[in-house]
Amino acid sequence: MQPHGDTLGFVGLGHMGAAIAQRLVASGHALVVHDLDASAVEQLVSAGAKPAADARDVAQRCATVFMCLPSPDASHAVCRQMLGGSALRVVVETSTVGPEAIRRLAAELAAGDVALLDAPVSGGPRGAQAGTLSVMYAGAPATVRAALAPLQAVAGKLFHVGDVPGLAQVCKLVNNAISAAGMIAACEGAVLGVKAGLDAQTLLDAINAGSGRNAATMDKFPRSILTGSFDYGGPMGLMLKDLSLYIEQASAAGVHNTMAPATLAAWTEAVRRSGPDADYSEVIRHMEADAGAQVRARAPRQGSASDSRGSIP
Repeated sequence: MQPHGDTLGFVGLGHMGAAIAQRLVASGHALVVHDLDASAVEQLVSAGAKPAADARDVAQRCATVFMCLPSPDASHAVCRQMLGGSALRVVVETSTVGPEAIRRLAAELAAGDVALLDAPVSGGPRGAQAGTLSVMYAGAPATVRAALAPLQAVAGKLFHVGDVPGLAQVCKLVNNAISAAGMIAACEGAVLGVKAGLDAQTLLDAINAGSGRNAATMDKFPRSILTGSFDYGGPMGLMLKDLSLYIEQASAAGVHNTMAPATLAAWTEAVRRSGPDADYSEVIRHMEADAGAQVRARAPRQGSASDSRGSIP
């Protein structure tokens, strides 16, 4: 595939960033990449990207630079490194850093005549690889135009939520808080059902045909929990950041908030027992251990390729 448009920069090649960058390269975008992990850079170079010495080098070579970093502090540090780069005109922040951090980033960049597009993404690494991410974005029209083509390459759905950076962060925090709460509800309910004697697959099928279905029951469970693969993609520890940012936003807005603190407590316990780098789907493991039940699909019986009902160890 022939490259199209100007060369893009990309800083931050973790679970999500690497998947987005891979999709951009596969879609024909010329890419200059940087990450502190040399092996992550090498994987993108093998796919066709060009390496950069550091974030400042990216800003010297690319007018539009995407960032996908694990914390607000990391985003601020990278932006400070890039400011003054001779080519840099637009930074696209795909990370979930919260509205306050985005507003500070936008102000810092604007002082250097660089525009910010607030563009957090949802859908996980698999969604990025497939080009089916949901992207919420906020920024001035000219800023949007500079980043729209690459965003279309990674997104199945794009949502323009406003012209002011920060609004997309609020949208993403609301999404993530609901998703995190739904995951805990699904895990606790599924463990209870299996412990009581229900077949795991039949339980999930009934939920997905009823009003209890959510993204966890329809995607995460069949993909990574019922199979026992626990490979959904992404570390569970990041959810602590997102929920904390949501709680901060709710408090600042004076909005009633009981769901997120309870959900944060549940994720905190999972991280304490499984570790922050455990796969997102492993949030169920300590619940299973405490209950003495595993929510798994039953392996096909010998001589039958069609029996995939759940089992209760």
